[in-house]
Amino acid sequence: MEYLESINPYTGDLIEKHEVDEPRIIDEKLSRSEKIQRDWARSDPRSRVELLKKVADTLERNKEEYGKLITLEMGKVIGEAVAEIEKCAWLCRYYAENGPSFLQEEKYETDFKKTKVSFQPLGIILIVMPWNFPFWQAFRAAAPAILAGNSVVLKHASNVMGSAKEIEKVFLEAGAPEGLFTSLIIPSSNVEQVLDHPAVRSVSLTGSEKAGAAVASLAGARIKKSVLELGGSDPYIVLDDADIQKAVDVIKQSRLYNGGQSCISAKRMIVIEQVYEEFLHQFTEAMSSAPYGDPMDESNVYGPMARLDLRDQLYDQQQRAIAAGAQLITGGFIPDGPGALYPPTVLAEVKPGQAAFDEELFGPVAAVIRAKDTNDAIHLANLSDYGLGAAVFTEDREKGERLATEMVNAGSVFVNSLVRSDPRLPFGGVKLSGYGREMSRYGLMEFVNIKTISIN
Repeated sequence: MEYLESINPYTGDLIEKHEVDEPRIIDEKLSRSEKIQRDWARSDPRSRVELLKKVADTLERNKEEYGKLITLEMGKVIGEAVAEIEKCAWLCRYYAENGPSFLQEEKYETDFKKTKVSFQPLGIILIVMPWNFPFWQAFRAAAPAILAGNSVVLKHASNVMGSAKEIEKVFLEAGAPEGLFTSLIIPSSNVEQVLDHPAVRSVSLTGSEKAGAAVASLAGARIKKSVLELGGSDPYIVLDDADIQKAVDVIKQSRLYNGGQSCISAKRMIVIEQVYEEFLHQFTEAMSSAPYGDPMDESNVYGPMARLDLRDQLYDQQQRAIAAGAQLITGGFIPDGPGALYPPTVLAEVKPGQAAFDEELFGPVAAVIRAKDTNDAIHLANLSDYGLGAAVFTEDREKGERLATEMVNAGSVFVNSLVRSDPRLPFGGVKLSGYGREMSRYGLMEFVNIKTISIN
């Protein structure tokens, strides 16, 4: 019998062993999901709205319990974990309030007596989700898909299967019919079996470039739609007219949020050379003074990384960057103890060709890069295979808006703020950061058949 294990990344202790679904169980779950989806697609849209409202209520009522589970499984500090649950509730309420208007039929004047566009459900939506935001990533795909009349099956990351099971219970407690949202307890090797099922019509994946390429290939071979939200190496550009203290405060918050394990964390700090030394000094002080450790201790800014192998990978990237010429300013060591802790780390004089510039650093390591001027900063920002998020810091907001709109190549660009996701706004990337959009009306449209109907 095969098991997936949840390990506490702070203590190294086993939390729970999860029995893997056999192929027969997978087929049974998918058949149940297919049956309920047919009924759900014909249901009164108002019942879908009411379900999402009840899901939001359930999340808010149990947010402390769910937050603790997140912290135990992947190491997020408890305050951030509870906030993650609150954000999931916000997302559900947003779609409950706005989803019906997004799905209203559209009428067009044509040569026909009547022409309209209708938005119909696709079937079963497979969502393949990562461990860094165990509830949020799943809900931001599931809520719009279910509102649109689809059913959802979740293949979660192997180290957060406790969260996967609990999310299914959230829907059941809120009154969802069994099979509307289903968690599959499977490793990645079983995804192909799921995609082979004829009722699975689309897959939405958040994860690494490697995982995205593998799942997109499987979906493409079966002519099934995929939405990919992949990695990011977000440039945060600090121009010479920026408020340096404000930039330091915001960038530190972004770099250390969730222990730096976020696709939209500040990764590459690109600073104009006139203010480079000032920024580096203030930023190093801010990073080195950030407390980290026990994620249940609310005085800590962040806890351990999610797994030991992820910490080892980050350390290897750092060491390769230093060997290629980057300068270690603070941090950069592996602490003693059983957990996957890693200190706030700053690398300076990072350049293209070094691992800290070319690769995504998924943890609390910041790469500071010197730029000659604004044009050079934009060039360095875009000199990446990724294009998820970016930020520009300047006191000239018109210039910041122009650079964000016309020059920076990313799915989201924020001026004088950290990059963040918002249910009201489309979220996604370009280049190796993926394709398609999540959230807002654009995200909902990923999960429907945009059907043209013409009548003579």
